[in-house]
Amino acid sequence: MKHSAGILLYRKRNNIEYFLTHPGGPYWSHKDLGSWSIPKGLLESGESPLEAALREFKEETGFQALGDLLELGSVKPHSNRIITAYALEMDLDPEKVVCNSCIIEWPPKSGKKMEIVENDKAEWFDYSKALEKIFKSQREFLFRLQNILNSSPL
Repeated sequence: MKHSAGILLYRKRNNIEYFLTHPGGPYWSHKDLGSWSIPKGLLESGESPLEAALREFKEETGFQALGDLLELGSVKPHSNRIITAYALEMDLDPEKVVCNSCIIEWPPKSGKKMEIVENDKAEWFDYSKALEKIFKSQREFLFRLQNILNSSPL
């Protein structure tokens, strides 16, 4: 079973904002609503979800996650996948995000390879906009964090 881990970043401005990334490559280039993600990726052999989340955050943003991470638990969006997420209050400039690249086959099953950035955009969104933008399978993490933030003094 595939296991991914990532970090849902948030910051407090006039309201709470959530940091999401948009996948790169030709498949995602014209998709927006329901196509954004927390910075995340697959666990490597022997790696804990926390270690993977920290590594993937650095790889997909160019920033090191600094601060106290709050575990948001896991979701199982597909029968062969688990996603574990952590929340972190931290501010960063989306214009300064630098993401690693990867090689994909495009078009699928064509045998042709191309290099793409894993994420082509990063932005801050308020709660309602983040719910529209994030993959449905990851909305649960927004719900969980919002409940935690609403139940604790800001």
